[in-house]
Amino acid sequence: MEKQIRDKAKELLSSQAVDCVIGYGRATDGVTSRPLFVYEPEKADELIFDKTCTHNLTKYLLNRKGKKTGIVVKGCDSRAINVLLNEEQIKREEVSIIGVVCEGIVEVSWNQVSEILQTRCRYCHQHAPLVYDFLAGEPIKELLPTGEEHPAVTEIEAKSLEEREAFWSEHFDRCCRCYACRQVCPGCYCTECFVDSLDPLWVGIRIAPAENQIWHSIRAFHLAGRCAGCNECERVCPMNIPLRLLNRKLANTVEELFNFQAGLNAEEMQPLGTFIKEENVGIG
Repeated sequence: MEKQIRDKAKELLSSQAVDCVIGYGRATDGVTSRPLFVYEPEKADELIFDKTCTHNLTKYLLNRKGKKTGIVVKGCDSRAINVLLNEEQIKREEVSIIGVVCEGIVEVSWNQVSEILQTRCRYCHQHAPLVYDFLAGEPIKELLPTGEEHPAVTEIEAKSLEEREAFWSEHFDRCCRCYACRQVCPGCYCTECFVDSLDPLWVGIRIAPAENQIWHSIRAFHLAGRCAGCNECERVCPMNIPLRLLNRKLANTVEELFNFQAGLNAEEMQPLGTFIKEENVGIG
C-alpha cells in the first residue's frame, strides 16, 4: 500500500496536478508517524502508511485554499472531508484524495507503539474512505454494528444528574484552556473563535471552572451534527479530558432526532445548519 501511495503522489506532483501532497512520514523517534508535506516527486518515497498514522490531515486543507493539493485520507478522515465540502470550506476540484484502506490505528506515544486499537477504531465500520480519487489497498468487507458500540457514553448516561455534574466538573477543572482541541479540529475554522471575541465578550479569559465549562459546552454544541468522530481533540489534550464522550453523546442525539450522521454525504446539509418548518424531531 505504501508503494501505491508513493507512486500516486509522484504522478500527481510530476504532472503538476498538485503542488503538494499531504501524507504521513516517519517521525524522528523512528517508530511512530507525523504529518509530511511533499513538494517534490523524489521526496514521495518518504511517505508511509501503517498502524501508527493517527493524525487527521484534513485540517491542513484549510490553510491551502486556492491551491491544488493531494492528501492521504483514512475512512474516518473522509467524513471530515465531506463536512468541509458541504460547508464550502474546500473545493472538490482543488483536492486530489488518495484514499487508504485502514484496518485500525493503535495507541502510540513518543517512541512507543502498542498493539491496542484506539477507541474510535474499535467501533469503526468505515475502513475505506467515502470519497477518494485513488484508493490504496484492497477494500475489505465492512462489519455491521453489533451490540453496544459506545459503552462509555451509555455508562455516563446511566448516572444521575448530580453524578454527571461531578464527573464533568472534575475533568473541566483540569482544563488549562490551551485550545489544542480547537486547533486540531477540522470543524473549527472560524476566523475569530467566540472565546477570542472581545466585542461581544462571550466568555472571560480567566482559567477557572465556570469559564472552562462554558468553553467545552459551547464548542461541543458547535460540533453537534458536524463532528466526524476522528477523536483528534482528545488525542492532543494535555489534560486527558474525555472530549470524545461529549462529541459522541451529541452525535448520538443528532442521529436519534434527525437520522443524520456527519460526513456520510457531502451534499446533505447537517440538520442544525438549516431549518425546515415541517420538521418534527419528536420533542414536546
